[in-house]
Amino acid sequence: MGNGPHPPTPHTDPEPRVHPTTTPTPEPPAPTDRADDTPAPEGTTPPPAPSPSTPTGTGTPGSSGTDTPGPLGTDAGSSGTGTPGPTPPEGTDPARPAAPRPHHTPEPTHEEHRTLAHSGNGGGSGTGGGGGGKRPPRKPPEPRGGLLMGRPFGVPVYVAPSWFLVAALITWVFGGQLERVLPELGAARYLVSLFFAVAFYGSVLIHELAHTVAALRFKLPVRRIQLQFFGGVSEIEKEAETPGREFVLAFVGPLLSLVLSGVFYLGLLAVRPGTVPGVLLAGLMISNLIVAAFNLLPGLPLDGGRMLRAVVWKITGKPMSGTIAAAWVGRALAVTVLIGLPLLTQSGALGSTAVDNVGMDTVFDALLAAILAAIIWTGAGNSLRMARLREHLPELRARNLTRRAVPVETDTPLSEALRRANAAGARALVVVDPDGTPLSLVREAAIVGVPEHRRPWVAVSGLAQDLTDGMRVSAELAGEDLLDALRATPATEYLVVEETGAIYGVLSAADVERAFVKAMARPS
Repeated sequence: MGNGPHPPTPHTDPEPRVHPTTTPTPEPPAPTDRADDTPAPEGTTPPPAPSPSTPTGTGTPGSSGTDTPGPLGTDAGSSGTGTPGPTPPEGTDPARPAAPRPHHTPEPTHEEHRTLAHSGNGGGSGTGGGGGGKRPPRKPPEPRGGLLMGRPFGVPVYVAPSWFLVAALITWVFGGQLERVLPELGAARYLVSLFFAVAFYGSVLIHELAHTVAALRFKLPVRRIQLQFFGGVSEIEKEAETPGREFVLAFVGPLLSLVLSGVFYLGLLAVRPGTVPGVLLAGLMISNLIVAAFNLLPGLPLDGGRMLRAVVWKITGKPMSGTIAAAWVGRALAVTVLIGLPLLTQSGALGSTAVDNVGMDTVFDALLAAILAAIIWTGAGNSLRMARLREHLPELRARNLTRRAVPVETDTPLSEALRRANAAGARALVVVDPDGTPLSLVREAAIVGVPEHRRPWVAVSGLAQDLTDGMRVSAELAGEDLLDALRATPATEYLVVEETGAIYGVLSAADVERAFVKAMARPS
């Protein structure tokens, strides 16, 4: 399905499932301390990482002068951003200003940053004095979501702990139905009911695999499939590029559920009614039919909502317009479910007589309606938030967020390197070899940790982090491509280069985070 949870049906029918094909938002990279050559004092409290779900702050990201940077080597301007000019050549010697006075700000200690789209750990701190050994880039750990069941098409499938709760509920409810239909089974009816619960979720998995295969066919990465309380979730990391692909991606799930319902109907024709196989096949046929019908309702986060979004997107040419329309229809659908489902069951329109719908049945119907309505309403709201995020992502441009950098050789004293940087108005230092080839980046946090009186005797190489391939990013990267590049190699700073390979500057992960939060805070 496109986006949404998976509900059960009241009374005699097994649970339908509202499927969300969650498309996780690209999120800002988690700043990760990797080569800390100056140990931080004890009791240091790391700064909190902003969460994209609760944006704060105002302003336009990437604009020059958003923050007022202080001189390099102090903590006054660590948040400064702006568009750098060309990196001055190594060895420039402008007028010598007074050396900046350190504030002895403790260096941030290692902190784990978790976001919706990425969860990664930073590297530990190195020891002081050396140049820092070259460390291979760490891949972000794969998101877990319960018990790993396999990797069809290379996509991990997890069963969440909540699935066991709903499996027990289905076993109990369906077992009660079997007691009326097949009383001769006795206690064995619960084994049959458990088999039904597993087979039903097998159908849900096929539904999700339909979305996954379609996404892979369109070259959209899928992080995982998760089976949970109200069905399944296919986490597709990118949005479809065209409304036609969006429509197909959403429709294949309900289509497979309809096909499964037809297959179970054909199997039902081949067995005797009133037998265990007959009851199981009938239940699976009805369940898949309900799953397909429910998911085709035209409101986000359901598959039908994604189909409606694709249609409005095609008509208006604006994906955001489609999202707004489908999300508000989804919210209207949530209110309809909250009020209409209990009324339908109370009236007997869903197959039972009104006189039977009293007591606990009425409470169960109302509770089920409230849960489904809350899930649909929340999913619709999340869809709007994700759409706003994607709308603002292009504002994140590496060229606009990069700090000006000064190249220095490995044996340059820190005090001299800071003099050159401050004279050139630079906010970063790049360690280069005699031929000008960049070797490493001097971390600003490590600079601040060195007392002023020691800086003439500390070489910049002792505070530098060796460059890896993933720490070189193009100045032309922007939006989702930029975030993907930074997530692939978590670090605190990155070397930004032109297409010719020339050094453009240094990009700080903290600057990207701030720009991301400011972009999210702006109205659409």
